[in-house]
Amino acid sequence: MKLDEIAVTLADLFGEADVVAIAPGSWQVETSGFRLLVLLSEDNTWVRVLLPIVPVQEAQPLLEQLLEANFDETQQVRYAVYEGVVWGVFQHNSSTLVSADLKSAIARLVSLYEAGLDDVFNRLIENRIRQIILAAKQQGQSLQTTMQTLERFYAEGLLGEIEQTPEAQAEVIAAWQRQLERLWNES
Repeated sequence: MKLDEIAVTLADLFGEADVVAIAPGSWQVETSGFRLLVLLSEDNTWVRVLLPIVPVQEAQPLLEQLLEANFDETQQVRYAVYEGVVWGVFQHNSSTLVSADLKSAIARLVSLYEAGLDDVFNRLIENRIRQIILAAKQQGQSLQTTMQTLERFYAEGLLGEIEQTPEAQAEVIAAWQRQLERLWNES
């Protein structure tokens, strides 16, 4: 892809008003929701597209899940950490990059941005629930017995928030029930 093709592709996606050439071979796309950077390497052989997702402090407990997502789910883009920020990154050889692939990668980066940490957090929670199921099954517990144990933990204050209302507690227990039922036979 040549410089002018990248600029045209960005203008197609975001409109010319949102795309600013910040240096030769570098563009910034400023929208109301995010700032996307498109950078060519010094020798113009590589294109890198960057989108900041969250400060690394927020993501610290989820770094393992972010790396797992790189392996399994992020497709042509990756999570990366640089200067205290978790970024969505796409890199490609500029000579073989085509507009459709650039558009697809940008769409995927925007999707990662919009999801924030929700997807990786949900994956962490699902893994923890699977661990609970495995431990319960190793102890010979049934789904019903496991659910009763969790309800007892909430009633005794071992789980949940200190000043949780009975309604909020019932919602959490119902969520536990749904997740355990969904994952019980898979684990």
